[in-house]
Amino acid sequence: MVLLDPDNRVLLLHGYEPGDPSSTWWFTPGGGLEGTETREEAARRELAEETGITDVELGPVLWKRHCSFPFDGRRWDQDEWYYLGRTHWTATEMSGQTDLERRSVSGLRWWTSEELSASHETVYPTTFAELLRRLLDEGPPGAPVLLATESV
Repeated sequence: MVLLDPDNRVLLLHGYEPGDPSSTWWFTPGGGLEGTETREEAARRELAEETGITDVELGPVLWKRHCSFPFDGRRWDQDEWYYLGRTHWTATEMSGQTDLERRSVSGLRWWTSEELSASHETVYPTTFAELLRRLLDEGPPGAPVLLATESV
């Protein structure tokens, strides 16, 4: 989820490989479907588990992509749907995280578009700073944008 606060800052999680805490990156809240839940229900549940934020206005799907990457000793292949979310709550708490998240997420941060553009940190998707700037300048796309497949 691309979660924006009233100042258009975006919330990102700081992750790392459990076996190598020196390998770090930033990413949006989100995760997989459980049982028969819809993608919208999964987006809300994952946001609550990972950040403690439950008061969110869920908007349209902004982007979709497929990615494949090694993590925690296995290869992950996933289809990602990036919903726009807006919230007035900026306080976070991470007590709802899964065991894997507790072993691989070191914190959260609200970023401005300018901070992301100036940063040399790794952010996924790798074009996130450009995508966020376009979102803030032009608003949500009329239909979800298909992002290039990323493999690591």
